[in-house]
Amino acid sequence: MIFKEKELKLIAIYLYICDLYEKELRFTCQRFSNNANPLFTDQEIMTIYLFTASEQHYAQVKEIYCFAKDYLLSWFPKIPSYQAFNARLNLLSEAFKTLVESLLDSFKPEDCNNIISIVDSMPIIICSGKNRIGKVAPEITSKGYCPSKNKYYYGCKLIPLIGFHALTVI
Repeated sequence: MIFKEKELKLIAIYLYICDLYEKELRFTCQRFSNNANPLFTDQEIMTIYLFTASEQHYAQVKEIYCFAKDYLLSWFPKIPSYQAFNARLNLLSEAFKTLVESLLDSFKPEDCNNIISIVDSMPIIICSGKNRIGKVAPEITSKGYCPSKNKYYYGCKLIPLIGFHALTVI
């Protein structure tokens, strides 16, 4: 059993997903098989995933499934086994990409610029440790230190630029 305010959030998420699914998400996860209309719908899987991840802060699929099985069974009585749930969730990866794009467009601040983005660089670690010497791609890799991870590594650094990504040697 979940609280009334969480029930209202669950309903709002479900209605939003259903509306978006009919408009654009269904084209990213069409089925061409005998199971084109399953008893447990894609909208229900996406709703369970988003609701549980946002309200319960669960990140693992197993935790999300267990929560849904324990507390959301009255809302979703046709929930499949964990293996089927996980497989169906994996098939919806393109739908989730489209959903994220739609959410970013819908809830983007008005003063946000579509052209300019600020992104930090990140290391691409080939091998780690102070005394290791990497033998993979020696022409573009070198020894470096990542202060945010407090780690020495051998590799290169990915530096995103406006419009494209550049790979530079450290």
